[in-house]
Amino acid sequence: MLEVGWFSTKLLLKGKLLRNPFYFFKQVTIATSFGALLLIAMAKMGTTLLLPIIISSLVTGISMPFLLKDLKLQ
Repeated sequence: MLEVGWFSTKLLLKGKLLRNPFYFFKQVTIATSFGALLLIAMAKMGTTLLLPIIISSLVTGISMPFLLKDLKLQ
């Protein structure tokens, strides 16, 4: 399993894994920005920081498969 991950990482860094890397980075940026905004908004409500971190992480993680459903590999 680690060998597959290492091989994929090497291909990603060489630029040979994704057909359209701009699309990948754009979608990841959208999800990260949405999660960060959600975290900041919930942190401003005055609760402990544990709950906003958990909820924003869950929302960001759940949104990633939907945003990356059209991702094409080489």
